Amino acid sequence: MTDYYEILGVSKDASKDEIKSAFRKKARTLHPDVNKAPDAEEKFKELGKAYETLMDDNKRATYDRYGEDGLKNAGFDTGGPFAGGFGDLNDIFNSFFGGMGGFGFGGRPDPNAPVEGDDLRLDIEIDFRDAVFGCEKEIKFDHLEYCSACGGTGAEKGSQPVTCPTCHGSGQVKQVMRTPLGSIAQIVTCPDCHGKGKKITNPCKACKGYGKLQKEKKINIKIPAGVDNMSKIRVSHEGDAGSNGGPTGDLYVVLHVKSSDYFKREGNDVYSRLDITQAQAALGDEVVVKTLDGERKVIVQAGVQSGNSIKIKGAGVPYIQRPSQRGDHIVIVAVKTPVKLSDEERLLYKKLYEIQNNKKTTQSQSSIMDKVKGVFQ
Repeated sequence: MTDYYEILGVSKDASKDEIKSAFRKKARTLHPDVNKAPDAEEKFKELGKAYETLMDDNKRATYDRYGEDGLKNAGFDTGGPFAGGFGDLNDIFNSFFGGMGGFGFGGRPDPNAPVEGDDLRLDIEIDFRDAVFGCEKEIKFDHLEYCSACGGTGAEKGSQPVTCPTCHGSGQVKQVMRTPLGSIAQIVTCPDCHGKGKKITNPCKACKGYGKLQKEKKINIKIPAGVDNMSKIRVSHEGDAGSNGGPTGDLYVVLHVKSSDYFKREGNDVYSRLDITQAQAALGDEVVVKTLDGERKVIVQAGVQSGNSIKIKGAGVPYIQRPSQRGDHIVIVAVKTPVKLSDEERLLYKKLYEIQNNKKTTQSQSSIMDKVKGVFQ
């Protein structure tokens, strides 16, 4: 069964803004102008059906309850907006997001005005220590770049787009309809240039008149010390290329930090566990613990209890805005009870029992101790 939410890559409680954003991004990669896979056209049509259904409250409610068959049984048109074909990406974005073509989401901008390119998101995984101390990392991603063959004009080298003679560059024309109530005038998308204001009489062979191409790029980014899971790094002007000379969008790198087997992070503090013996807990000791900066000696105070903590100030995670300052390292003490005793240890524990309880060990207690010894040896 077709899952419209999966096609768009959104959750079932996604807002209309999230659905619109997902459609824009998917359309850039699935449109046959860009994607040359044999099934690109079919996938693009499915994308349009998913978008049209989830943007309509009534259709979405019916789909959520009864699925695609429920839409047909309820009498909804399930062909989608591209059942009869579609234009290039500029046509589609103008129609869906420019306020014309029956999908209005606001006023139509000047077709020749500069338009900023879309921002992109890239998710990467980094090690725990790289998040703590920062690093430089090479990343690889796909984005839209101006076509080098035509310089982004969409026209074959040696030619230029021309002003549309029908709309004179406005991208719109007035259409008069005669009705029983009189003539009604409305502004519609120019059918000659499809709202662009310009026409390409000799399209570029490399980009087929689109002016942009999907390309892979590699860059190095600096990950600052102190970043955490789901932190975002903005890389300016590495998103999709704009239109009509508009600026390039930005790239947002989302970090997924691997967990550590030894440390647990909470904010800028890190926690670790220190196992000590009962003797160490009673008498105190100087022990070596592993920290983010290497091994370090700490003092275990006499009489420490399980669950008590030892704080190593300034040994935690650096603050992003103040990297010279760091959180703390909290060592949680765990007093371990031995399960295997040597004969000498057994005698010492018996003696300790007698001292602490002011009585001799009985024969039955000795027998129990011997049985316990047999279990764990």
